Amino acid sequence: MTETTTTRTRGRRIPFSFELYPPKSEAASTALTHTIDRLAAAGPDFISVTYGANGSSRTSSLDVLRYILDATGVDPMAHLTCVGSSAAEASRLIREFLDAGVRSFLALRGDPPQGVDEGETFLGDLGSAAELVQLIHRVQAERVPYRETVIPGLPGARAVKTEREKVRIAVAAFPNGHPRSRSTSQDIDTLLAKQAAGANLAITQLFFHADHYLSFIHRAREAGVEFPILPGIMPVTSPNRLRRILELSGEEEPADLSIQLQVEPTEQGQREIGITHAVGLARELIAGGAPGLHLYAFNQHETVLAVLEGCGALPASSPHAATQIKAAQRTAHRPTSTGHTHPVKESA
Repeated sequence: MTETTTTRTRGRRIPFSFELYPPKSEAASTALTHTIDRLAAAGPDFISVTYGANGSSRTSSLDVLRYILDATGVDPMAHLTCVGSSAAEASRLIREFLDAGVRSFLALRGDPPQGVDEGETFLGDLGSAAELVQLIHRVQAERVPYRETVIPGLPGARAVKTEREKVRIAVAAFPNGHPRSRSTSQDIDTLLAKQAAGANLAITQLFFHADHYLSFIHRAREAGVEFPILPGIMPVTSPNRLRRILELSGEEEPADLSIQLQVEPTEQGQREIGITHAVGLARELIAGGAPGLHLYAFNQHETVLAVLEGCGALPASSPHAATQIKAAQRTAHRPTSTGHTHPVKESA
């Protein structure tokens, strides 16, 4: 695809967003603020921040969300799971996020903690992402039951408005089926239940072929799913990362990509292969009508910005776009982290 036929030059703005995870050290925290600044300058719709099972990253997740709120103009999205929390504990956490200024959430059922089998009790009071969606709405309604507005021309007078501030609540979607689902129809039914509970956005589990997403969207729309479903894209820049992703997600191995990564001897070459694959996937998705792109960034900005530039989604008018692309090219030799796996691990 040439520059004259990219989505950018056709005049259509392609919304995009990123996922990050909380840092585990002081040095990682400093690096992450730089990454957030670079990602925010690209103009994403939101940046989501993962949340460890049983609240293992509660403080650091909130710190990252607050930095996004205070230092950028980007909407931060907080991840929440059902794992190990009572309804009261989950309500307190939701209220804490709301009080900090967070108005976007990703509601997930969550996976069993390490060492706990699926058949064992691990969820707490909330048994599904749909129940968590309902709880978020309920906490928001209780926290702000109404709001007052000034009546022009009447000093001191206030009018009460009962409509509440809206929150964005995203949920997970699985184009190739959730590992625990019995059929594709069950996956669609689960998504419909989340919609009925009040979800207004979905983000998919990663996949490697555009037709997996496009066929899933067709089935979902036919069944009555109405909210936008963002495709989740993870640039795979090494054989080890691909292997780990497949272990966690249960996805089928993408043979062509796997072979290319294995035969390429250099880290830079592997990185370029991963970016090229992600760019091609993103272009197909955009051409097929995807409402945007959600990129799992692994707390690095160079690779995901290169993908956005390659598919024409990075705004040319962005004041920092050229700088970001040059920086991505200069640092192409830098290997990316393979230590975090939440994007492909969290359950519906």
